Amino acid sequence: MVGTSVAPTPLLKDELDIVIPTIRNLDFLEMWRPFFQPYHLIIVQDGDPSRVIKVPEGFDYELYNRNDINRILGPKASCISFKDSACRCFGYMVSKKKYIYTIDDDCFVAKDPSGKDINALEQHIKNLLCPATPFFFNTLYDPYRDGADFVRGYPFSLREGAPTAVSHGLWLNIPDYDAPTQLVKPRERNTRYVDAVLTIPKGTLFPMCGMNLAFDRELIGPAMYFGLMGDGQPIGRYDDMWAGWCTKVICDHLGLGVKTGLPYIWHSKASNPFVNLKKEYKGIYWQEELIPFFQSATLPKDCTTVQNCYIELSKQVKAKLGKVDEYFIKLADAMVTWIEAWDELNSTSDIPKGPAK
Repeated sequence: MVGTSVAPTPLLKDELDIVIPTIRNLDFLEMWRPFFQPYHLIIVQDGDPSRVIKVPEGFDYELYNRNDINRILGPKASCISFKDSACRCFGYMVSKKKYIYTIDDDCFVAKDPSGKDINALEQHIKNLLCPATPFFFNTLYDPYRDGADFVRGYPFSLREGAPTAVSHGLWLNIPDYDAPTQLVKPRERNTRYVDAVLTIPKGTLFPMCGMNLAFDRELIGPAMYFGLMGDGQPIGRYDDMWAGWCTKVICDHLGLGVKTGLPYIWHSKASNPFVNLKKEYKGIYWQEELIPFFQSATLPKDCTTVQNCYIELSKQVKAKLGKVDEYFIKLADAMVTWIEAWDELNSTSDIPKGPAK
C-alpha cells in the first residue's frame, strides 16, 4: 500500500488574521500564496471606496472600504485615518482572532542566506508563542531558541520570561528610513541578514514599523491604534511610530514583551522622499518632545487592563503634548474614541461584516 503524505496544519490557522491596507489590486499575494492562503485576510481599502480592488482567486478574505467603516462605526469612524495606511488598525478592531499579522502590499517574500524563501508569518508566530525577556538582557539574544540558552549570570528567577505581545520584523532591500535619510542615501539598500531575535528591554522605546508586524490581539490589541494621519491631518508616516510608543509604555507597565529581528521581508519599493518630507516634517520636529514624553510616562498601578492604560495615556497626551500643538488634543480625543469603538465592537460576536469572499 502506497502511503500518502499529509501536509502539516499551518500554525494558528484558525487563530490569526492577516490585515492588509491597500489602494491597489493585491497581485503581491501570489508570491505569498504558499504561506498566506490557509489564513483569513482582512483587507482595508484606503482612498476612493468606489474603486474595485482585485484579490487573487483562492484567498479567504473580507474587504472593508471607507463606506463600510462609516457604516460600522458611525460617528466614531472619525478616529480612523483616511488616505493613509493608518487605516489598517480598523482591521485590528473588527478581527475576532487572537493574533494579527499586518503587512504592506509592496512587501514580498525574502530569501535567507541559503536562498530559501522565508516564511515570515511562521517566524512571527514562533516569536509570539515563545516567551520574551524584557527584564534582563541575555547576551545570546533569544535564550529559548535551539542552540542557545541563558548565559552565566542570568537570574534564575527571571528565566520563565514574560508573555510576548509584539513581534516586530525587519526588511531587506529598501530600508525604513525617514525622508532626510532617504535624500542623503538614495541608493542605500539593506543587504545584511542578521539571524537574531531580540527582546527590547523594559524602559527602552523603539521605532515600530507597521509593514511587517505581528501581535497578540488579546494581550495588547486595544493599544495598537495608528492615530490620526493622512487626509485633513498635519502629519503622516508616524502612525506606526505612535502605536509603537504607546504600546511599549503599556507593555512595560503590564509586564509584557516586545521582540524585534527575524523575520525579514523584501521591501520592494522606495517611496518618494520629497512627498515623505512633506508628511514627516512636523513629526521630525515634534518627536524631540514626543520621545521624552513617552520615556517619562508612568501609569498608575490600578491600570490593569490595556484599555485603562490607554485612556490614562490619552489624558497625559492631552495635558502635556497638547501644549506642543493642538493636534495632540484632537489625537487624545481620538484615542478615547478608538477605545470606545473597540469595546463596542468586541463586546459581542455579532459584528457587521464587509463583503466576505
